[in-house]
Amino acid sequence: MELSALAGNRALKTQLSQQEEGRGLSHAYILSGPAGSGRHTLARLLCGAMLCTAPAALRPCGRCGPCKKVFAGIHPDVAVISGPGPGKPITVDQVRQLRADAYIRPNEGARKVYLLEEADRMNAGAQNAMLKLLEEGPAYAAFLLLAENGGGLLQTVRSRCEELSLSPVSPREAEAWLRERFPQRPQEELVQAAQACQGLLGRAVSALEGGGQEARERSERADALVRALEGDSELALLAAAQVLEQIPKEEVPRLLDQLYISLGERLTGGGDRRRLLKAAALVKRLRGAAQLNANPGQMAGWLCAGMFLEHEKGRMQKAE
Repeated sequence: MELSALAGNRALKTQLSQQEEGRGLSHAYILSGPAGSGRHTLARLLCGAMLCTAPAALRPCGRCGPCKKVFAGIHPDVAVISGPGPGKPITVDQVRQLRADAYIRPNEGARKVYLLEEADRMNAGAQNAMLKLLEEGPAYAAFLLLAENGGGLLQTVRSRCEELSLSPVSPREAEAWLRERFPQRPQEELVQAAQACQGLLGRAVSALEGGGQEARERSERADALVRALEGDSELALLAAAQVLEQIPKEEVPRLLDQLYISLGERLTGGGDRRRLLKAAALVKRLRGAAQLNANPGQMAGWLCAGMFLEHEKGRMQKAE
């Protein structure tokens, strides 16, 4: 199996390659690891491998029609399932719809693959609704459950899946991977990004992507948002969040990635821990919404509401 696009994780790669060459890939995996560890990269590679038409050892080849569609995000037999809105987990009704869809045969490929975002946040009802599908679903259906913490899933679900735990890579591996990804960037920038990302390459990519001037502007915008998030003025946060509407839509995910990194740096610098953790959780959810092309204006509103709604409730309760 061709997994060179995934940095580090040698044991995991060996496990998957041996499995592909032996009995073949499983019908259900839990892909666990912190944000930036490569869960989505691995998910795309597994989707490609399951639909690729090349020999097993070369899958995913990246050159056949199915691979190109998978990596472009347009393959009709790959479905991404996420909650109905930012901060909301996948619901029982969504799982039931998925279950009905799974019994419709694939459009083009030999398999249908479902990616479930933040699967560890599903409630017990939604997870239990998955059990019958994991046990008795059609042979062509495959399920990839993405989770920060595999332990957040019910044991009954975990026992019916194979768990692939992604680990942070070493600074040397990070630097080598970044050098291949950004061959034109100065060596000192790559070394700095490799050291700062704490083994999570998604963070390093966010820090480097977009070029020098764009990266500096993105960092400045993120810092302004961090100050507003840490403050106690909803109006100031709303004004700062308008940047999400003012920048090109393709830049929004990059700014959210940088904002998440900046919040982490502020946490280590002794900021308001409670508010910063709350802000980081919100930004992470908005990043998922950005992947689904959510409206930037709505995301700005969600950010303000998420930070201040509970604060206002608390003040009202104290006043009573």
